[in-house]
Amino acid sequence: MEEKKKKKVDFNIIKNDPTEGHGGFGVGTLSLDNVTPVMIDVDAGEASIEVGAMHARSPVEKGIKFLKSKEEVPNGKPYWLIWVTIDRKEGGAYYAGVTACEMTVDREIRRGYKSLPEHVNRMDKSIKRHIIVDHMDEKSKKVLADFLKNHDAGMWERSAEQLKKDLQAI
Repeated sequence: MEEKKKKKVDFNIIKNDPTEGHGGFGVGTLSLDNVTPVMIDVDAGEASIEVGAMHARSPVEKGIKFLKSKEEVPNGKPYWLIWVTIDRKEGGAYYAGVTACEMTVDREIRRGYKSLPEHVNRMDKSIKRHIIVDHMDEKSKKVLADFLKNHDAGMWERSAEQLKKDLQAI
């Protein structure tokens, strides 16, 4: 007797509009075209776009086994992974969703801490135009505000006042 295999629908990152012209399979899929991961090195006070972080393959994350408890990585170097979503309105593009996730990495023992569910949920919140940065340390908030302003001052100006207030950059 032949065993029937269930057809499995895998999660795919879809480029452009998957339902353009037909509105069938794929309705409700989120596009990641306008999401950019930004990594903040807390100790160095530096921010950079890390496209590899989209799939947990940034230079910081490569070769690291991530554990579920922060206490298991007591000497971890602190980082913030920021999900930045860009959208357009009448005046032009702006930072629509900005959410921050904590991460620590100890290169010496090749271990780190991050909460994968938190990272996924925060990416989703960013895509849905939420601002979640108020839990960041003050130094990193300033680094992020400066990075976003320097990347595109016009986009910064068109962004929600909540982003500027939460980063204390009004």
